[in-house]
Amino acid sequence: MGFKERSAERRSRMVAHRAANFEEAEAWDLDFWQSQSPEQRLSALAAIRRDVEKVLQTRKFRREPSRRGK
Repeated sequence: MGFKERSAERRSRMVAHRAANFEEAEAWDLDFWQSQSPEQRLSALAAIRRDVEKVLQTRKFRREPSRRGK
C-alpha cells in the first residue's frame, strides 16, 4: 500500500467534532470512546503511551550536556 492509499484510508477513519463549549466537548468525547471496542481503546492508549515516551526521551536527550570538546 502506497502513501496515497494509506493517507486515503486514514482519512476515511478520522472522526472530528467542533464543540460549542467544554461540556459539549466532554459529552462528545465520552460518546466517541464508549462507541469504540475495548481493543480500539487499548490500541489508542498504547499509541499515546509510545508518543509520550518519545517526547520524554527527546527532552532527556536535550537536557544532557554536550560531550563535544572533551
